[in-house]
Amino acid sequence: MTRIPLRPLARILSAREKGENPDAIERENIRLRHEAMRDKARIRAEGRLLLLGVAFLAAFITVGARMGVLASTEPAEPQTAATGASIIAQRADIIDRQGRILATNLVTHSLYAQPQLMVDPARAASELAAIFPDLDEARLKDDFSGKRKFLWVKKKISPEQMQLVHEIGDPGLLFGPREMRLYPNGAIAAHVLGGASFGREGVHSAEVVGVAGVEKTFDGWLRDPANGGAPLALSLDLTIQSTVEDVLYGGMKLMNAKGATAVLMDVHSGEVVALASLPDFDPNTRPAPLLKGDPSDSPLFNRAVQGVYELGSTFKIFAVAQAMELGLVNPTTMVETKGPMFWGKFKIRDFHNYGPQLSVTDVIVKSSNIGTAHIAQAIGGERQQQFLQALGMFDPTSIELVEAPTGKPLRPAKWPEITTLTVSYGHGVAASPLHLASAYASLVNGGTRITPTILKRDKVETGARLVSEATSATLRDMLRQVVVRGTASFGEVPGYAVGGKTGTADKPLPNGKGYHKDKVIATFASIFPSNDPKYVLVVSLDEPVETSGTEPRRTAGWTAVPVGAEIIRRAAPLLGLRPELEPVAEAGVIRVRN
Repeated sequence: MTRIPLRPLARILSAREKGENPDAIERENIRLRHEAMRDKARIRAEGRLLLLGVAFLAAFITVGARMGVLASTEPAEPQTAATGASIIAQRADIIDRQGRILATNLVTHSLYAQPQLMVDPARAASELAAIFPDLDEARLKDDFSGKRKFLWVKKKISPEQMQLVHEIGDPGLLFGPREMRLYPNGAIAAHVLGGASFGREGVHSAEVVGVAGVEKTFDGWLRDPANGGAPLALSLDLTIQSTVEDVLYGGMKLMNAKGATAVLMDVHSGEVVALASLPDFDPNTRPAPLLKGDPSDSPLFNRAVQGVYELGSTFKIFAVAQAMELGLVNPTTMVETKGPMFWGKFKIRDFHNYGPQLSVTDVIVKSSNIGTAHIAQAIGGERQQQFLQALGMFDPTSIELVEAPTGKPLRPAKWPEITTLTVSYGHGVAASPLHLASAYASLVNGGTRITPTILKRDKVETGARLVSEATSATLRDMLRQVVVRGTASFGEVPGYAVGGKTGTADKPLPNGKGYHKDKVIATFASIFPSNDPKYVLVVSLDEPVETSGTEPRRTAGWTAVPVGAEIIRRAAPLLGLRPELEPVAEAGVIRVRN
């Protein structure tokens, strides 16, 4: 930049010649220079202000646009930025229909070691082995003295154990906070709840994931923060469940059974109020699954859902229901029961000789295989299959348990007439006790199909009609007669008008060729009260033997029926059902005159 001199020589000389003051020239040049500097500074400042205004405008536009985007999108749970996937440790509670806790979380700690920080590894190993007897002291010493920089000692410890480890005082023993799944009622409803375990694990948290039962079925829902920690409400009633399990366990031991199961269901809503399978387990210390042998030998096996059995004479009510709905018979129709009944090389026999004929009602009351076979013969195989399909006896139940798909009924690939005859009295098709409970509920609730559920329902959805209300009422009366004067006479519970049907089926051999001669599945499918059923109860015992008499007795009437009756006797009042006692004759009154 070229600067103009303040005292130009030419102008100074000219001013002196004219007699002017030369200093005025310098002052004028200083003024002009300052004005030029001021103008340049002003232009520079105005440019900077303009640039700053543009920057602020862009920032406001950016913030406003972002706020508009956030306002127009769905709300989402904020996530903390971190390397790797975050571990979701939270898990919602599971409650029964009354709001009582079945499964919850407990804050605990894990114990881990950093050997490079340990002062006395040998002493620490010895002290830990004394606190935790399941740990191997020699192995701990080897691990602590090795090259490993980190190792788990215990994945979860109690507060008392944590205090004892604190007292060891070794800086290399460290604790990490975490949550564990707790089942405060122990083994009650174990097969429904299933259990949980740790998934991904970190030092400061661990992922709790479901491994079976509703814990696995609803794993995503229980871990979803969007639910706001709301509990999962089941249809089970803790009090009823405990009662059923207690009675079932006593009955299993009394009847010398290998296993037992019971299903108590609302006949109108399909809600399962109690579901028990024995032997059971404690989900707090869930055992390892069997790797070989019979799956039913494992306590993890859910007999009510996974166990598919030939359920014997409990199927007879299906044949009679269909025949009445088709108009082939009525309760008083006489059916041939003369035996044995021959079909080719096969013989069909009754447990007792019931004479040449029985009414349809007495076929059910006395449980005649021959009479039921004749009824099924009139129905025909194709229509029989359609009815059983409508009852849900050919497909896995849709109950919300992860094990349900494995309980698929077994049915023959072909359906000759002999299969039609044997299936009518419960041989040839294998289904679970839950299938049986659902089918009975559908027949006695007025004749509409119900879907079993383990979740609490707020409203009842009416299913497809299977039989008419008149047929349903007749079936209820037949089942009542079975208890009053038939094979389930031990099932009477005063005040509750129990109805039901017994079923005793020989167990098939493991190779599938033939049946055991002295091993059975004994089942009692019952309803109460029979005049207006509220609940259906199915009790099934695996290989029961009643030994109070001179001869061992294995039939359901001697084994499963007394157990079912005791469950009803204890559970019915807890369910809010008032006993309705039959009126007695008024006592005679004698008037005495003085």
